[in-house]
Amino acid sequence: MDTLTPKERSERMARVRHKDTKPEVRIRRIISEMGYRYRLQYKKVPGRPDLAFPGQRKAIFVHGCFWHRHPDPTCPLARMPKSRLDFWMPKLEGNRARDLRKLDELQKMGWAALVIWECQLGNEEALRANIRDFLGAPPQPGDKPSAD
Repeated sequence: MDTLTPKERSERMARVRHKDTKPEVRIRRIISEMGYRYRLQYKKVPGRPDLAFPGQRKAIFVHGCFWHRHPDPTCPLARMPKSRLDFWMPKLEGNRARDLRKLDELQKMGWAALVIWECQLGNEEALRANIRDFLGAPPQPGDKPSAD
C-alpha cells in the first residue's frame, strides 16, 4: 500500500529528473577535469547518451541504479520497491530492456558505449581509470579537434 496520496505521489514523481542529475553532473565535472570535450544529450544516435564523443564514436551513459536496474546483486541502490510491484516490475524491467536495445543499436552503428552506474561514484580513482581506459589519452593542447 502506498503511503502517499495519488496527488502527493504525482508531485514527488514529477521532481525526478531525467537529465542534469547529481551523478551525471559529477561525471561531467570529472571528465572535464581530465581534459576531454563532449556533447550533452546527443540526439544524433540511439539512446541519446548523457555524454557523447562523436569524433571517437563513443558514448557514456550515467545510469541510476534504481531506475535502470543495476544487475550487480551487491548494489544497495538497485533495490525493488516494497509496494505496487505490479506497477514497478514492468516499469523498471522496461527501462532495462530499452537500455539494452539502445546499446545494441549504438554498437551496430559502430559506436562504443560505457555505462557508469550511480554506485560507482564512490570510488573516483577507479572511475577515472575506467573512463581513461574507455576514451584513451585525453587530447593535448594544440591538438586539432575532431569534427562531428
